[in-house]
Amino acid sequence: MSQHNCSKDGPTSQPRLRTLPPAGDSQERSDSPEICHYEKSFHKHSATPNYTHCGLFGDPHLRTFTDRFQTCKVQGAWPLIDNNYLNVQVTNTPVLPGSAATATSKLTIIFKNFQECVDQKVYQAEMDELPAAFVDGSKNGGDKHGANSLKITEKVSGQHVEIQAKYIGTTIVVRQVGRYLTFAVRMPEEVVNAVEDWDSQGLYLCLRGCPLNQQIDFQAFHTNAEGTGARRLAAASPAPTAPETFPYETAVAKCKEKLPVEDLYYQACVFDLLTTGDVNFTLAAYYALEDVKMLHSNKDKLHLYERTRDLPGRAAAGLPLAPRPLLGALVPLLALLPVFC
Repeated sequence: MSQHNCSKDGPTSQPRLRTLPPAGDSQERSDSPEICHYEKSFHKHSATPNYTHCGLFGDPHLRTFTDRFQTCKVQGAWPLIDNNYLNVQVTNTPVLPGSAATATSKLTIIFKNFQECVDQKVYQAEMDELPAAFVDGSKNGGDKHGANSLKITEKVSGQHVEIQAKYIGTTIVVRQVGRYLTFAVRMPEEVVNAVEDWDSQGLYLCLRGCPLNQQIDFQAFHTNAEGTGARRLAAASPAPTAPETFPYETAVAKCKEKLPVEDLYYQACVFDLLTTGDVNFTLAAYYALEDVKMLHSNKDKLHLYERTRDLPGRAAAGLPLAPRPLLGALVPLLALLPVFC
């Protein structure tokens, strides 16, 4: 709306219906100009660019471009990425009516018009609708000479879509796991930080992390659990519990099947099973880690063991780095999480 100087007070035009791309679509072109290939154009005389990764999955768990790992509330619409080349916005809705546990139900990606490479393209996915095309029905960047530098590929029908934006060196993976969506991206640092005005730029969850008031404070939960009996907490909790909650031991066993390393993806899996009762969240954590393996440039950072939470006066929550002590500290907490969420 800012780009086109739109009024916030109607009228608005009706959305265009999705149509199949015409015969001879320019996506077949293979002679894209050099400017439409990131590594060739931006880094002709320099080293290979440094690629970063961001992912969002589950209830919801965020891994930022700087490898911070947070669990957030972020109900409603939130911007994951907002830079000069593209915008990514997610909408998170309650897993159960009235519950604090949320998951991603809608994803919108806007690829901005770029030189002779691509026209502006919009991709939109929702629950039970993971299209293999942009909203205008095309599968590439439009009618420009370098349109083939933006392509969308369906890997598994209705479950897994991959978008390659070669002109900015970016790969995006969108999945539907169970009812909800997951998002993962590989992007060069130069593109990540391509923001004109940082002061007015606003939210950018993949880079800045979740706002402090949206982050779930595990230490506070643990303190409350120590000071209040489980029965009293259950009686006082206004949030409904999942229809079929898992005992802690069952949640651990199910997550261990897919995630044998006790890292944060494993712990996110346990957390989600206890807060939602939905076994599909096991696969959401599993595929999120699989996407990290595919997209992250630093193979030494595939597994993370320390949750990150920005607290006043210190950079992060001082949880132990070793996985077993961390899990042990969370055991009594996780047992009570359905009460809080």
